[in-house]
Amino acid sequence: MNVAEVDALAAAAHAGQFDKIGVPYIEHVRAVAAGLAPFGDHLVMAGLLHDIIEDTDWTAEQLRGAGVPDYVVALVEAVTNERGVPYEEKVARITGCGRDAVLLKVADNAHNSHPDRAVKLSEEQRTRLAAKYRAARDILWPAAEGRDIEAIVRIVNPSLLDELRERQNSGSTT
Repeated sequence: MNVAEVDALAAAAHAGQFDKIGVPYIEHVRAVAAGLAPFGDHLVMAGLLHDIIEDTDWTAEQLRGAGVPDYVVALVEAVTNERGVPYEEKVARITGCGRDAVLLKVADNAHNSHPDRAVKLSEEQRTRLAAKYRAARDILWPAAEGRDIEAIVRIVNPSLLDELRERQNSGSTT
């Protein structure tokens, strides 16, 4: 299965779904995938599918059966929320799943943190989610190479570049 086929699968799976701000959900997964383009097709495919197990009826087995490469499915499984597992624990678990899982979550976090998305939320949601995503970056960013994070945020959410530079200057990111 190639990127175009995975994109079509993701579009069909997320058809009729909208995010918290009323945008078709496929736009989120495509933005995440775009941020992963510098890292190759497997990561782009994982970006397109990163929420499919969590937010649709698709299972990992069905993805493999449809021809999605095993490595891509493994990345999707690595970032899929598990019921009852706190978000911070999930993010910490991802850091133990290897570079590509971390980069996938970095791209997801960068898009979720985009100011164009946040501005459309209520003040309470904005404050809560900003803290949640910043705490996730505190865990994720030290687990990845600074140049890889920079490549992603330049594409997905350039507003995070100042935060990244501050962390790099303070030595809290590799």
